[in-house]
Amino acid sequence: MTKIELKEFLDEKVIQYNNPQFLETDPIQIPHLFTKKEDIEISAFLTATIAWGNRKSIINNSHKLMELLGHSPYDYILNHSDDDLDNLENFVHRTFNGIDLKYFIQSLKNMYLNHNGLEGIFTDYQEKTSLQPTIAKFKELFFELPYEQRTTKHVSDPLKGSAAKRINMFLRWMVRDASTNVDFGLWKNIAPSKLSCPLDIHSGNVARKLGILKRKQNDAKALAELDKNLRKLDPKDPVKYDFALFGLGVFEKF
Repeated sequence: MTKIELKEFLDEKVIQYNNPQFLETDPIQIPHLFTKKEDIEISAFLTATIAWGNRKSIINNSHKLMELLGHSPYDYILNHSDDDLDNLENFVHRTFNGIDLKYFIQSLKNMYLNHNGLEGIFTDYQEKTSLQPTIAKFKELFFELPYEQRTTKHVSDPLKGSAAKRINMFLRWMVRDASTNVDFGLWKNIAPSKLSCPLDIHSGNVARKLGILKRKQNDAKALAELDKNLRKLDPKDPVKYDFALFGLGVFEKF
């Protein structure tokens, strides 16, 4: 395919998959349960954190997580008691367990009380062209309370070579506009041009078949290569192509 043909093909796939039907099988349906800004972003962050493995299991466990938080995640985070935290002990999704969840709740409280919340951190520490260094700063601030080492693996660090798929997905949800009722467009002071594609096995394999990714590992270097090529296709909204790459891989076995 020529560059023009590739862009036309992927633009068609974006239209096909960037619509509310996408919500039926995607974890982004969880934050769509809420209307308050803070509930949306907290539920989105926690859902994205456990978004690996079987998609049905991710969605089911995210629903369980929202139940544990009384379907009011922001209120829970600000006002939980020690007894409330003890009720989280039995939660588990793959390697993310109650120890990790309790720390996440405590750290999120610290974020909202002392760092202007999730949006405040990503907005205040954003750089000119990319949010990857900002994710590294976010991880540093996220672990400024006493923590168990095991929990640190659940927040990725692009500066240590990670493609940070789950946080990049969370950022896509928060920043990209809400015109198709999929993403939320909640964070108005971050440009979509700074977003990076949530690179996983599906989007990576499709990108390689299309010739827009050559690196074999799905790591930070691969993400930088993919970002560069997606920004050539759409400099203002490169991550819209996540829908095309993911849809082609998951639904069409491209």
